[in-house]
Amino acid sequence: MKIFDEIESEVQSYARSFPRIFNKAKGEFLYDEEGNKYLDFLAGAGTLNYGHNNPIFKEALLQYISNDGITHGLDMHTRAKGEFLEAFNEIILKPRGYEYVMQFTGPTGTNAVEAAIKLARNVTGRETIVSFTNGFHGVTLGSLALTGNSHHRGAAGVSLNGNIRMPYDGYLGEGIDTTAYLDKVLSDSSSGVDKPAAVIVETVQGEGGINVASLDWLRNLEAVCRKHDILLIVDDIQTGCGRTGNYFSFETAGIKPDIVTLSKSLSGYGLPFAVVLFRPELDRWKPGEHNGTFRGNNLAFVTAKIAIEHYWADHQFANDITRKGEYISKSLRSIVAKYGEGNFAQCGRGMMQGINCVNGDLANKITRKAFHNGLIIETSGADDHVVKFLCPLTITDVNLRKGITIVEQAIKEVCSEEKIIPGLVNYFEPQKLAS
Repeated sequence: MKIFDEIESEVQSYARSFPRIFNKAKGEFLYDEEGNKYLDFLAGAGTLNYGHNNPIFKEALLQYISNDGITHGLDMHTRAKGEFLEAFNEIILKPRGYEYVMQFTGPTGTNAVEAAIKLARNVTGRETIVSFTNGFHGVTLGSLALTGNSHHRGAAGVSLNGNIRMPYDGYLGEGIDTTAYLDKVLSDSSSGVDKPAAVIVETVQGEGGINVASLDWLRNLEAVCRKHDILLIVDDIQTGCGRTGNYFSFETAGIKPDIVTLSKSLSGYGLPFAVVLFRPELDRWKPGEHNGTFRGNNLAFVTAKIAIEHYWADHQFANDITRKGEYISKSLRSIVAKYGEGNFAQCGRGMMQGINCVNGDLANKITRKAFHNGLIIETSGADDHVVKFLCPLTITDVNLRKGITIVEQAIKEVCSEEKIIPGLVNYFEPQKLAS
């Protein structure tokens, strides 16, 4: 570990939670140099939906490389890109009735968000972007302005402008439709809120604490955007590519965003890859107006095409995700009931779920114990108070059960050490339960 201490910046984060040197990965497992085996319920923060070194992708990638296929091509036309576009259009877009053009941005999710908000501003001629409490959209300056987390925002070093924050679904408590508030301020010329270019939203806030927007809330949000002639951007970077059940997280709500950002598991193999989808009439870009040296990752095109063809040509994979997601929900509700509704709460949708521990210190103790017992799992939320389940979608039923069992055992041990009594609803401060 000496070289990491000597050379690597203090900015590292995951390495602090999992202080091992990992040198091998397969499926839902990671292995360290000492031969220890860990179940991976982090999966590259949602980048490895299809597992580590998926053999189907690996075979195609090795063949492409051995044939001297193009690795880097800027935004030039290549066969790999063309085949990916064809597969995405025929298997993902057309069957769902989505008519989008695709922009290849820099390879990170935050760059896709930067392109999306830049496009919205250029098309509408307006500056303001509406985002939501607890939202996370990236750490480059434009994306960071839309991000709620004070820890990340504090590192900017400059004022973060061009954004108005609105309350996410549930932020003000049950029974309050916060889209009605958005509609009100947009309808009132004295509200002080200028007409925005766009609204950007995550259907499930991953880094914000696995906060789920209801389907009705999403539909109402779309209606408000249509009423006020505002573009709707869905940030599907972590929630997309099947994480919540369907390929796009917003499908179940029946909405049609104007702009969609995708990254993380898009390549299927952990290769950097990000795109923006948008309605053709919004394609007002001038050549090279938003570019980047690595907007043509042909290796990612190869594996992304295989991921689409193998997993999304029919409904079998989506159905399997739904089945596993229901099992996770049932299991987490059982854990919550066993250790007290006031101490813990289940949250999430599909295979993007968590246990809200209310207290960040408690959640971190649970994840540390889980790691000691062979499970890699992290926390999320403003206070790191949610134990976040992001295992590969391809995980076997046996290993899914095993991982959840490890978490439950960790909760049991921590509760015993902390003297948390199951069913004691007033152990923590009530106000920390909000959102």
